[in-house]
Amino acid sequence: MLKKVFLLILISLSAGFFSLRLGLNPHQATSIVIFCVSVLGTLFFWSFRLTFAFLGTSILLITQTIDVDNLIKSSSLEVILFLVGMMVIVGFLKDAGFFAWLVSLILRIKNLTAEKFLIYISVISALLACAVDEVTAIIFIIAAILEICDYFEVNPVPFLIISVLATNIGSSGTVLGNPIGIIIATKSGLTFEDFIIKAFPIMLVCLLVTIGILNVWFRKSLKELDERMKEFGANEILIKLISVPPEKELKIGLAIFGATLFFISLHHRLEILWDLKPNTILLVLPLISSGGIMAWKWKKARKFIEQDVDWWTLLFFLLLFAQAGTLKFTGATDVFAQKISLLIRDNTVVLTGFVLWVSAIGSSILDNVVLVAAFIPVIQSLQELGYNLQALWWALLFGGCLGGNITMIGSTANIVALGILEKERDVKIEFLRWLKIGAVVGIVTTMIVWLALSIFPFYK
Repeated sequence: MLKKVFLLILISLSAGFFSLRLGLNPHQATSIVIFCVSVLGTLFFWSFRLTFAFLGTSILLITQTIDVDNLIKSSSLEVILFLVGMMVIVGFLKDAGFFAWLVSLILRIKNLTAEKFLIYISVISALLACAVDEVTAIIFIIAAILEICDYFEVNPVPFLIISVLATNIGSSGTVLGNPIGIIIATKSGLTFEDFIIKAFPIMLVCLLVTIGILNVWFRKSLKELDERMKEFGANEILIKLISVPPEKELKIGLAIFGATLFFISLHHRLEILWDLKPNTILLVLPLISSGGIMAWKWKKARKFIEQDVDWWTLLFFLLLFAQAGTLKFTGATDVFAQKISLLIRDNTVVLTGFVLWVSAIGSSILDNVVLVAAFIPVIQSLQELGYNLQALWWALLFGGCLGGNITMIGSTANIVALGILEKERDVKIEFLRWLKIGAVVGIVTTMIVWLALSIFPFYK
């Protein structure tokens, strides 16, 4: 504990000292020190991350590094409201039995083999992450995997790792898959259509390559599962699954969710048609849908807000965005952008690769939202210098999502899955066991993205 506190203070003060030596003013240096404290506090003392966010933001205001009006503008309230709306919708779908129904429906497959099972859970995990979010997806997929592995009396760990790796990859495919997707969309001007056209295809390629790697890596586990399936009878797994019939409430829930996704996919065209500011429809639709849900299920409305909305995380995001915005407000990121501009000398390929690999490696040890919050003001400053760097946004998205596969603490989905495994089966996964396959998948998929962003002008 003392070592971590010492390191936190040493690194943060060193960052402030070197900032002053580089010619930054006291307010710029203060914003850098506070942001470093929040980032390192999150890394070293995860349970106290909101404490650091509260105290750091207070110091920024007291020292007049930023004023209240600009702090509110920097807090990305529109992103927070979007996430609140989506969390209410997901809570309602969970309450209606949507996820249990979906898993049981897809797993009603004849002549199921271990290889097919690997493909199904990978594809389902990725697509479900695209549609809702990585954490919700992994909770329900892991529940199904544990039941199936228990029935066939096989080790669930390989299949848990498979589903988590696929979930993290899938979360990069749409705006909805990961919180950093909506953050990047609102800050860059990218639309839902842009994600479907440009991010989704790369995600699919990464997923297909990953399935091939996993099929070879876990061949012994797959062989064992194949033998058990032949012995027990594959169709019997349905006995262990909870089947939820498509009743009236579930049908209405599906209709609401489908309509929300449909109009979100058209948000850019609707905004042009109605002469609205970019991303207005994207941000409003979850609020409209969740408002309708709470009016219909008014007896459970308080439950949706209090239990299904993760206020702890959202408050952390809000204050972290405000601190990152302070870097931009004080001009600290403009200085860094100018330094980077001098170093790269218009070599955007090098810059794109730098953002991609730093965000991937950084996300393997740090929450990807923290990393993205730090990068966004710098990219915005580079754009103000005249760079047309749309590729940087894609590099930041894929680096933040794919880097989470490298270590077992690399993403929220990883931590949630490991927590469920430990709680339900009292099983712990060794750090190196995850790192071996996680590093292979993380590096290979990041290489695929790097090649795509470097070769195709489509992404620039």
